[in-house]
Amino acid sequence: MENFNIFIRSIFVDNMIFAYFLGMCSFLAVSKNVKTALGLGAAVTFMLVISLPINYLLETYVLREGALTWLGPEYAGVDLSFLSLIMFIAVIASLTQLVEMAVEKFSPALYSSLGIFLPLIAVNCAILGGSLFMQQRDFPDVWTACCAGAGWGIGWLLAIVAIAAIRERLQEYSNIPKPLRGVGITFIITGLMGIAFMSFLGIKL
Repeated sequence: MENFNIFIRSIFVDNMIFAYFLGMCSFLAVSKNVKTALGLGAAVTFMLVISLPINYLLETYVLREGALTWLGPEYAGVDLSFLSLIMFIAVIASLTQLVEMAVEKFSPALYSSLGIFLPLIAVNCAILGGSLFMQQRDFPDVWTACCAGAGWGIGWLLAIVAIAAIRERLQEYSNIPKPLRGVGITFIITGLMGIAFMSFLGIKL
């Protein structure tokens, strides 16, 4: 039940976009149409679901102080936590390459539409932020890391698809003042959506 609460909270209360403003670069740049936004959102969700458990195991059994005791009692004092950041980034970058190759092979149209932003998943703040939150909150097991990763990924997916749908309708039906077209109106809509998501802060799970 606790993992389910973390999953729901990660989607609505601790939303990566509206609560922490992580992953804003690709959120603003790739949210021009729903299809592209859905593809990138799915890729980010996949990355969070896969990278968080891997980084959790890496943190638990290799990096933190005393994690290497499974090698022998003489390693009990070894502390490799100073390598956490670079190791998390290395895992994320490696997984990004796999995702990029898979998308290019199975969906060339999506690969072309995402362009440079697909390899830039490796430096997406939301994905690295998930691993750092996992470390900071000291999740008790790998399943909690999976649930949190899935929640944060789905929350990011919902945010980018919602903004893409709104932007498509705005282009079709609205006469936006010239100074606000593009990023300007997107910032305004994102702010309003962030205020709307603040209503979930009062929910106790």
